Amino acid sequence: MDFVAARKMMVDSQVRVNDVTDRALQAALLAVPRERFCAPDRAFSAYAEAECEIAGGRVLMLPREVAKLLSALEVRPGEKALAIAGPYAAAVLARLGAAVTAQEADHAVLDVVAPALADAGVETTAAPFDQPQGEGYDIIVSEGAVGARPQVWLDALAVGGRLAVVERTGPSGRGVLYVRGRDGFSRRDLFDAAPPVLAGMTPEAAFSF
Repeated sequence: MDFVAARKMMVDSQVRVNDVTDRALQAALLAVPRERFCAPDRAFSAYAEAECEIAGGRVLMLPREVAKLLSALEVRPGEKALAIAGPYAAAVLARLGAAVTAQEADHAVLDVVAPALADAGVETTAAPFDQPQGEGYDIIVSEGAVGARPQVWLDALAVGGRLAVVERTGPSGRGVLYVRGRDGFSRRDLFDAAPPVLAGMTPEAAFSF
C-alpha cells in the first residue's frame, strides 16, 4: 500500500474540507506516518474514515476529529504538551514544535506506539487516565472521549493553557476547548463527535433515595 499517497488523500478529503486550514498543521499531518500507530495487521485502515485499532480495544480518533481538535489548540512551537490516550496527536504536536509527553494506561498500547513516538521525539509515561502526569501544561489533548468535565486534566494546565477533548454522555458527544484563566476556565463547543469513552473517565453513578 502507498501510505504517502493515502496520507495525502486523507488530508485532502477529510481534513481540508472540514475547515482545518492551518498550513503548518496540514504539513504535520502529511509528515506523520499514522499507520505506525495502528496494530500492525490494521495498518491498511490508518487513513480510512474509520477508527483504527491500536490494541486492547483502543482506537485512533478519526482523522477529521483529531485534526479539528489540534486546529482549535492553535499550537505554538516550544509549548509544553500532554497527549492523554492520544499517541497520533502527540506525534503531530511534536511535528508542530511542541515538547510532548504521551500518557497511556495500557502497556499493550504503548508496545504498539512507543517506537513511532520515540522517533517523533515524544516522551512516554504509563499511568491511569485520571492521573495526569506532570503539571503546568500549555496544551492537553485526548483522542478518547470523557464522560464529564475532566477537572483533573484542567488542573494540570498552566494559566493560558488549553485542553481539547470530546465530552460524551450518550450516543453522541461534542468536541470542546477549555482555556485556563487566572480566575477559572472558559469553555467553547467545537463540533459533534463520538469516539469511545476512556476507561476511568466516566463519573461514578450517584444514588438518590
